[in-house]
Amino acid sequence: MNPTNLRDLLTVLDKQGHLKHIKRTVDPIFELGAVVKATKGVQPLLFENVLGCSFPLIVGLGGDRQLLAESLGIGPYDFISKIIDSIVQPIPVTEVSNGPVHENVVKDTFDLKDFFSILKYHAEDSGQYYVSGILVVKDLTGKKQYTSIRRMQYLGGNKTNILITSPELNAQYAEFEKRGEPMEVAVMFGVVPAITLASQLSTHLYHTDKLNIAGALLGKSLDVVKCKTVDLEVLADAEIVLEGRMLPHERVLEGPFAELAGYYGGASPQPVIEFSAVTYRNNAINQTIMPASYEEKLPMALAREVTLFTTIKQVIPTIKDVHITLGGIGRYHAIIQIDKKSEGDGKQAALAAFASDKDLKHVVVVNDDVDIHNPEDVEFALATRVQADEDIFIVPGAKGSPLEASHNLRGVTAKMGIDATYPLKYAEQFRRTSIPIKIDLRDYFE
Repeated sequence: MNPTNLRDLLTVLDKQGHLKHIKRTVDPIFELGAVVKATKGVQPLLFENVLGCSFPLIVGLGGDRQLLAESLGIGPYDFISKIIDSIVQPIPVTEVSNGPVHENVVKDTFDLKDFFSILKYHAEDSGQYYVSGILVVKDLTGKKQYTSIRRMQYLGGNKTNILITSPELNAQYAEFEKRGEPMEVAVMFGVVPAITLASQLSTHLYHTDKLNIAGALLGKSLDVVKCKTVDLEVLADAEIVLEGRMLPHERVLEGPFAELAGYYGGASPQPVIEFSAVTYRNNAINQTIMPASYEEKLPMALAREVTLFTTIKQVIPTIKDVHITLGGIGRYHAIIQIDKKSEGDGKQAALAAFASDKDLKHVVVVNDDVDIHNPEDVEFALATRVQADEDIFIVPGAKGSPLEASHNLRGVTAKMGIDATYPLKYAEQFRRTSIPIKIDLRDYFE
């Protein structure tokens, strides 16, 4: 059975020797982030003593591909099929009357910093931030619930502001503002990586509740409970939940902040949330994600791979696999593996990739004898199968990512596609060398 709550997962990781316990007292201002950055976010770390806070903090649960796969009971390269199956056959949540997240409920006047540590990660960040919270909202009809990760800057007392870059979420908030009404929100902390992974999928594209997808990823219906002060449902086993309302017609400057690509973003006025309750488990475990770490990039990349694969398959049915690289910030670089059947398949696959995701910037297409998860093997294909004057094409002035620094210089991005497949009529010249027996190297070393 795959662990469906944070505590069960940490028990498994501890038994396997994957969880590292940090026992020394660590400052939430810069020091904790420095430790996590040194591990790139791939190492699960439990900080047992965070300065100024009596609760521990976990980080690094979703940055290692192997560990993330194991938490779902799959192999490290089975994510695309598993996610697609979970989208097609979600497992609806189960509403329960009470849950561990309501073991402690605070609804009176409170200051957020008195409960759980709020971190400052990089030198020029504009303040202390929550960055791993799973935001829960309902649509305007109140019938559909959405989840996503949004960063929130602590403003003092029971208030933060929130960066909402999603067009759908912005449109929904704008409608509440027209009415002069606040928008109810809840923010969950202390969840398993499947919840984070599902939050990166597009509800509007796949038309399903992301918590239902997460249940299918884990193979079990997830329990939810009604919030205490807002009309929303949250995970009964979440460690911490903040409940509140996004206020209409109120903005506070947010940023700069260290963005996904490792550069500081700018500052802009963002909406304000006034929290009405804090609920949490006994001996709660706080959670964060290091900005720009593999833990931030990997779930994002995996979710995008699903859309990329399904889009390309419509025009290249013989597609085998896709990989959005973490070195390409989890969204700008893609490697596509195809069983090439006709000339032009390589370029067509790259064009389909650009159509699937405006953020993609550079795409490489390779034959199915190339391991797309091995950068050296991909470079081998580039070195031995590409002639730049024939196999590289550039699309100037296309849409790009507003999180990408060079895009923002012009507001548009040039796309580059590289067809690193060999010409079919010369396939004999591209037969890779092999040895017809297999050995175990350990048998030859004392």
